[in-house]
Amino acid sequence: SSIVSNHSKPFDMQFPGAPVLVGRQRLADGGPLQAVVINNKVSNVCPGNDGVAASEQVCQAVADGLNLESSQLVLPSSTGVIGWRLPSEELSNTIIPKALQQFTTSALDAAEAIMTTDRFPKIRSRTLSNGARIVGIAKGAGMIEPNMATMLSYILTDATVSKSELQTMLKSCVDESFNAMSVDGDESTSDTVVMMASNHVEAATDAGEFKEALMEVCQGLAADIVRNGEGTSHVMRVKITNFPGTMEQARYLGRHIVNSPLFKCAVAGNDPNTGRLAGAIGSYMGKYMPGDADVSTMSLTLGGRTIFQNEKFVLEGDAVEKELSAHMEAAQYGDATDFPPHQKFVEIGVDFGSAGGDGAITVLGSDLTGEYVVVNADYRS
Repeated sequence: SSIVSNHSKPFDMQFPGAPVLVGRQRLADGGPLQAVVINNKVSNVCPGNDGVAASEQVCQAVADGLNLESSQLVLPSSTGVIGWRLPSEELSNTIIPKALQQFTTSALDAAEAIMTTDRFPKIRSRTLSNGARIVGIAKGAGMIEPNMATMLSYILTDATVSKSELQTMLKSCVDESFNAMSVDGDESTSDTVVMMASNHVEAATDAGEFKEALMEVCQGLAADIVRNGEGTSHVMRVKITNFPGTMEQARYLGRHIVNSPLFKCAVAGNDPNTGRLAGAIGSYMGKYMPGDADVSTMSLTLGGRTIFQNEKFVLEGDAVEKELSAHMEAAQYGDATDFPPHQKFVEIGVDFGSAGGDGAITVLGSDLTGEYVVVNADYRS
């Protein structure tokens, strides 16, 4: 096996799963990775037994099966029900030996295997001018919230890129993709993004081209995760410009908008209740930036149409209402759809204008449907 470089993005959850603890130690040790082992159904978070030991046992079984020098070359990931014990004995003695006999040349098989309540597999790829490829897969449907979001993502490349370059570029791309989306506002215990480079393509890699391709893959996977959200029938795309604060504050504003239960329900019903949008913005600015921002030149758009400017709504007439509702309806794809028939968004613009600053970010979010409640009410039954 070829030595690979890797970078995982840590997060702030105070009850991280055992695989995350193992992954943090792998990163601290600074060594390479040669394999990743992923299980679903059981997240191995705060179990009754020693979760870290269970993860390490599984890593050792993979290392033995692949004839690797050490289990330290294997990174574990788990997703599923929190609190359940990982059946490490069964995995190590039965499941992993069988899995290692079923090698595949398609990343799609891995994308399908890690699904839980996901409605469709998520995979994105990009080929560089030197022939190298970047291929990413991800899973995630519920407990999706920036920081990083509730998800697992694995990005592979055969380009020759140094570990330090991967770390810098991946962090930047994660902040503008996986950290800029939300489905339900609940952070997870198992978030992981890993990137591995085999260095098989020896031709020189243009750093700018590589980062642009990596950003495309990450943002594509992030959009797929939101579109795949439990019960989701619309995806909102909130573009914030001229924001009078930090990028982090702009990101939190976007999150506040897409996580507003009232606005999410309105979007689900194709109801252009723009007062709920303005209310979400005003709530955030009043609570977290009181007196720090001038909103007098702020304007709002929905579906490209201006709906608020000069501190007043611009919504005269039934024709405008029908136009806005039609835009939302066109972005709908049904909460029971396995594969979304399109890639449309409910487009929302928040521009703070000349009295603002130079902050800009795009945040993705989903609506809130009855199907979301059904899925999560019956998750363990």
